[in-house]
Amino acid sequence: MFDLKGRVGLVTGGNGGIGLGLGRGLARAGAAVMVAGRNAEKNAAAVAELRGLGAEADAVIVDVTDAASVQAMVDATVARFGRLDILVNNAGTNIRNRPEVYAEADWHTVIDTNLSSAYLAAKAAHPHLKRGGAGRVINNGSMLSIFGLPFHIAYAASKGGVVQLTRSLAVAWAADGITVNCILPGWIDTDLTRKARVDMPQLDANVLARTPKGRWGEIGDFEGIAAFLGSDASAFVTGVAIPVDGGFSVQG
Repeated sequence: MFDLKGRVGLVTGGNGGIGLGLGRGLARAGAAVMVAGRNAEKNAAAVAELRGLGAEADAVIVDVTDAASVQAMVDATVARFGRLDILVNNAGTNIRNRPEVYAEADWHTVIDTNLSSAYLAAKAAHPHLKRGGAGRVINNGSMLSIFGLPFHIAYAASKGGVVQLTRSLAVAWAADGITVNCILPGWIDTDLTRKARVDMPQLDANVLARTPKGRWGEIGDFEGIAAFLGSDASAFVTGVAIPVDGGFSVQG
């Protein structure tokens, strides 16, 4: 049920962090993986790592905020591997500031990168996902679709939108054999959160105190959820948002 041999996954922002963890999960389950990212050097390193796991892998440069670039990304994936079965909308960014001084340009950057990109990629991928008969879309949301924080107004709004986009696409595309689900990462050890720990010195202690698992998440924690949501094991699961947070979101 978890076997992805013969299937092809495309992971935006797949050259590091959570995206690389999700790509590893697809690769370990047997899928070919296209890594999509802006940085050619990081793309190449991710491809080498995935190939080291025995997977077919390649990379494409993309600007996920540009519809033409997103379409070219999907076209390149199908040209390279002959099909597209699993789309992982992982690309994201964050610009922190208080709402009353938040710059309009920063708002649009975060919304376009985190939310609009997921819509553009899903739209471009839809005919290929439908053609395969068992398409899978995995969107990367956040705990901030549940909670609010004062310095994350655009990020929280974008990730709340990702959850609602997930639900709407799940309903719209169920008849096409496509499932659409969302993961909600907790506090994960990535480049973004390392910077946050510098900006907010109390963050590390607060996260460890509230997380029942007693640690920060690691990108390897996303391998299993990728294999599950990308495979036939989740064929009757659609429209849901699944926390991957060590219990943070259920701790009172």
